[in-house]
Amino acid sequence: MNFDIAQQTASVVFSDAYLEAREKFVAAVPGLRSYPCSSKGPSGGALFTDVAYFGGPDAKRLLVLVSGTHGPEGYHGSAAQLLFLRAKLHENLPPSTAVLFIHALNCYGFAWNRRSTAEGCDLNRNFIDFSKPAPPNPEYEHLDEHFVASDRTEAGIRRAQAAIAEYRKLHGEQALRSAKSRGQYTRPGGLFYGGAEPTEARRTLEQIVADFDVAGRDNVVIVDYHTGLGPYGYGELQCEQPSGLEGYERAAKIFGPSVTLPDLGTSSSLNLHGTQDEYWQRILGARHTYVALEYGTYTNPKILSDEHWLFRYAPDAVDSEMGRQIRSATKRHFYPQRSDWNEMVLWRAHLVHRQALEGLRSGDEPVRNTVR
Repeated sequence: MNFDIAQQTASVVFSDAYLEAREKFVAAVPGLRSYPCSSKGPSGGALFTDVAYFGGPDAKRLLVLVSGTHGPEGYHGSAAQLLFLRAKLHENLPPSTAVLFIHALNCYGFAWNRRSTAEGCDLNRNFIDFSKPAPPNPEYEHLDEHFVASDRTEAGIRRAQAAIAEYRKLHGEQALRSAKSRGQYTRPGGLFYGGAEPTEARRTLEQIVADFDVAGRDNVVIVDYHTGLGPYGYGELQCEQPSGLEGYERAAKIFGPSVTLPDLGTSSSLNLHGTQDEYWQRILGARHTYVALEYGTYTNPKILSDEHWLFRYAPDAVDSEMGRQIRSATKRHFYPQRSDWNEMVLWRAHLVHRQALEGLRSGDEPVRNTVR
């Protein structure tokens, strides 16, 4: 993409709401398959995760592009998927390769500008094996009342901040970050709550995987779009612990040395419980390569606390003026709505898309694509 094309493309592929993003995606892909959500949008409208498939049905190499794992992070993910289509990268695929688009996986969170699912779960902590005991996080249990303080008066907020500062002083910043974000399964309504069972969005992903026989492929590359962590506008390619060092090495072979891994101390993320990669590792093992394409936005520790306070302690006010202000702030945090950020993230996405396809390329002659 040259400079002018990047500007023009950004103005077309980004949307201001879930419904606009869905309309653009549906218009770009006739004949897609839609998976309904049992929850409704803010105006009472129906919500869907939409799926498109390009390539031969028996292709053994598959690129999976997932947007909206975390609600408002879907603004970029949807735009990146539309960019892929506008760049026509899905055309003239070799016979061995196909592309699967999963648009707005957590469509409820996308529509409501809420990072969590309708069940109040962080979808990227919900992929644990629930037949086994949930990973413990006793540190979070002691801090929950401070991370999502019920008292939003100045005095209440000061007390919560003082308690968190004391924990940081005693245990260090990394311990605090881990306690807060690695995932917890005992405090519904709290930060990064992984749930007590698979969420509807997780079940939707599992159904898509079954419908498109993803587990039957020989080589699957997954790009899961995220925003909110790291330097403003930079797209970090994060690997996660479930794939281990072997998964990191597979990703680095495709995407280069900018790939990061928490175990190597190179990632802006930490080791987390119940991530989407845990699911891919479980069903595909060494036949998959997972990366979270994480774009930095802003640093604002209040964003998630405010959102969780709203849905935990004031659910009747979610669509009030106060509720809309809190949800709008969440949207702006994960989607800055600035032209510089939009262009930066699209440039990186286009590069990652090309690298992923090159990594899967078999050298076969291209064939006419089918959509199913």
